[in-house]
Amino acid sequence: MGKDERIVELVRLSKLGNAHAFAELYEMIYTELYKTALYRLGNAADAENAVSDTVLDAYAGIVRLREEKAFKAWIFRILSNKINRILRDYVANRQNQMGTPIEEMSEAVASPDNAMQNAEDKTLVQSAFSVLTAEEKQIVTMTVYGEYDSGEIANYLNLNRNTVRSKYSRALAKMKNFLSSGGEIYGKQG
Repeated sequence: MGKDERIVELVRLSKLGNAHAFAELYEMIYTELYKTALYRLGNAADAENAVSDTVLDAYAGIVRLREEKAFKAWIFRILSNKINRILRDYVANRQNQMGTPIEEMSEAVASPDNAMQNAEDKTLVQSAFSVLTAEEKQIVTMTVYGEYDSGEIANYLNLNRNTVRSKYSRALAKMKNFLSSGGEIYGKQG
């Protein structure tokens, strides 16, 4: 039995209330979920929290999953929603802690010689990622961090393989265009 067939079988058992089957599912996908969360959040503790919250929600809601073979796409959507909420909290907390809106930060603070450069670069990449649709984010994340090929992603998202490739290329072009135009730094269009 291949990995995909095993996942489908474990999902079926999990939907019937088998906690051991869900635990095995968790073991099979934890690394992929964690890598994705860590990349997007850049913080191990927050990544672990996002994955934990995702798994709890998935366990509670797996009975509502219609197609067993869509499990990975479904759980990655849950993770993406958790990550997006954490990122929104990051921005809100950063503005509150600084006492000054991000829009008003001086360029001197963000100079290349400053220790904040790495944080700014990360924020810029996250901003570039934010210009993508939910589906594009999922395709890019699954390709880059999940290391899935277009055929696997097509199966998970019920799309044509060529459609996945096109959407991936367009998503990368959107991000490149955003980054090359200076992006949206501190709330101001570049």
